[in-house]
Amino acid sequence: MSCLGNLLWFLLGGLWLGLGWLLAGILWCITLVGIPIGRQCFKFAALAFFPFGKTVTYGGGVVSTLINIIWLIVSGLPLAIEAAVIGCIFCITIIGIPFGLQCFKMAKLALMPFGARVS
Repeated sequence: MSCLGNLLWFLLGGLWLGLGWLLAGILWCITLVGIPIGRQCFKFAALAFFPFGKTVTYGGGVVSTLINIIWLIVSGLPLAIEAAVIGCIFCITIIGIPFGLQCFKMAKLALMPFGARVS
């Protein structure tokens, strides 16, 4: 199911979410200080392209919290709003609810990406 779900996801909405993460990663990598943040964006872009069968666990410490605050102000809100809007559109139909739930998972990740692990 995860292979079929990932394929449908990529075609119906995952492409746009992944491109948003890629754009954020490229913009962060322009500066030397932002390269670690950009690398994290590229990891989550891969998750945004193919999220089915993967889980996100949250953790981290003080440094992750500080970076999450900076991230939220600079890049997190646009990505979270994009994922939430697409998720609401998917949830209009019963068939789209699993895709909407994946969008909401990406919206939560867009708000707090540092300290999160994908497994």
